[in-house]
Amino acid sequence: MTAEAWRIPLLTFGIAAVGAALTYALSFPAPFLTGPAIAVTLAGLAGIRTAAPPQSARDVVFIILGLTIGQGVTPDVFDAMQAWPVTLAALAASLLAIIWLTPALLVRFWGMDGTTAFLCSSPGHLSYVLGLSEGAKADLKMVSIVQSIRVLALTLLAPVVVSLSGEMPDQPPDIPPETAAVPLLAMIIAAALAGYVLARFRLPAAYLIGGMLVSVLGHATGLVSGVMHYWLAAAAFVSLGGLIGSRFSGVTWPQLRRSLGAGVLVTVLSVALAAVFAVIAHWITGMDLIAILIAFAPGGLETMAAMSVILGIDPTFVASHHVARLLMLTAIVPIFVLRARRDED
Repeated sequence: MTAEAWRIPLLTFGIAAVGAALTYALSFPAPFLTGPAIAVTLAGLAGIRTAAPPQSARDVVFIILGLTIGQGVTPDVFDAMQAWPVTLAALAASLLAIIWLTPALLVRFWGMDGTTAFLCSSPGHLSYVLGLSEGAKADLKMVSIVQSIRVLALTLLAPVVVSLSGEMPDQPPDIPPETAAVPLLAMIIAAALAGYVLARFRLPAAYLIGGMLVSVLGHATGLVSGVMHYWLAAAAFVSLGGLIGSRFSGVTWPQLRRSLGAGVLVTVLSVALAAVFAVIAHWITGMDLIAILIAFAPGGLETMAAMSVILGIDPTFVASHHVARLLMLTAIVPIFVLRARRDED
């Protein structure tokens, strides 16, 4: 890319950094993620053109996030995995409930066609859903805004809810040592290679998952010790927050008002249904309810996994369930897309 092509992404990152600084100064929960998301969203709605970084830069951000998520693996995590089949089954049930109920309400009360309603309701994996729906009649601008409202709302509300619940962990008195430069560089290269291979198989969030796998393997085997350099992790969180906020670039206030009600319905209903099944899973397994809620929250994989790191919630559990959600949607979505197409014919 030319220097001019980098101008808008760099401006976006600058706005995101200012947002992070302000929310950090105000002691807002998860400031390096929520602050950038708020600042860049407001800038976009104010008419300032914002944009996500180019794909290569996004891949680097996701590699850093993946390595950061995977560094929290301990032997206790492997013991906890014995209860995961129950939580995964509850997660699958929540997805079916969301995909079945939410589109019906959008069709009935917002007058949407079946395909648009389904695209608005899908709790993630939107690019895959859009690919399957190619050629179908749908209001893609409405879909984009509604889905962006869902992701932004969960990004902003999750840390607040955790904070108000009293479950926000205290900062440890001793700051863990950072990983040495050479092992860190080796992990970054290995994660890039793993992400490239996974991307060739069209796996969603390939570079994030590649970073997680490399970090889990390195820390679980003792080949690597320490945590991600704090300035690198902070920059990755700020970039992710800016990426979320940049979805609102070019959205006008009339478009936002027209889609806001649908976006609120999709967000509230999907969160409520996910919470119901999270509580059921909590009752059965006795696992931490906050961790299950974050794992079931219908937000973006990268966002919710990064949120778990910031909030001190088991990141491996959360990220694994969000990866599972995408894989489940890969199997479930074609059935509902074909049904929506058949109803339109």
